Amino acid sequence: MAPAHPTRADQTRNRILQAAIREFSEHGLAGARTSAIAAAAQVNKALLYYYFRDKEALYAAALEEVAGKVAGDALAVLDLDCSPGERMLRFALQHFDRILCQQGFQALMQQEMVRFREGHSTAMPIIAKKAFEPMVRRVQVIAAEGMRIGELCDMDWMQMMYSALGANVFYFLSAPMVQLIAPFDPLEPVAVGARRTAGIEFLGQALFVDRKRGAQIAKTVLAAMPMPDVARPERKTA
Repeated sequence: MAPAHPTRADQTRNRILQAAIREFSEHGLAGARTSAIAAAAQVNKALLYYYFRDKEALYAAALEEVAGKVAGDALAVLDLDCSPGERMLRFALQHFDRILCQQGFQALMQQEMVRFREGHSTAMPIIAKKAFEPMVRRVQVIAAEGMRIGELCDMDWMQMMYSALGANVFYFLSAPMVQLIAPFDPLEPVAVGARRTAGIEFLGQALFVDRKRGAQIAKTVLAAMPMPDVARPERKTA
């Protein structure tokens, strides 16, 4: 059966959510204004509260929206019909590109992690369970399969995941400091592209039992997933 077309109500709700994501990512929960969200979504505030009970509910819905999309995109990569090692490299590269491109998600998650540490977040446990747990469990299964067939080195699977993703986060997080000590801007496209390539080439050497095979898979993945054509990223990450 063909998927149903979005109704006008669905379209209105989505416009509100997209406007909310932009407003919350720029100003946080406390600083965001529902009047600005309503204006950007081209609805009145009464209609906004028809779809979302209050500002906190809208914030939680915005978080779920972006986290769900990110997790869905990651699972699509992790379920590709290729070897476990190639899927791990594609997953790491997609993560790098997501930080580069999806600034709204980055800002929202950074803010929510702070709120969670302070005991103010009710959305984070729900998001973790619904969006991120399936992704992490899938990585665990793929890593185990790669080690079982002898493609990936026998190592702690969580360390494998932290190594694949943690370097991406640190690169963008440390960019302002690096610019103070390096003779280049790490957020300029040429520098970003070079780091993107170096990161995947490193993982091809570090994770694979056969380093020559790992280098070839890294080359294949980089050719299949060219760098996105995006504006220079903002100096914030999560």
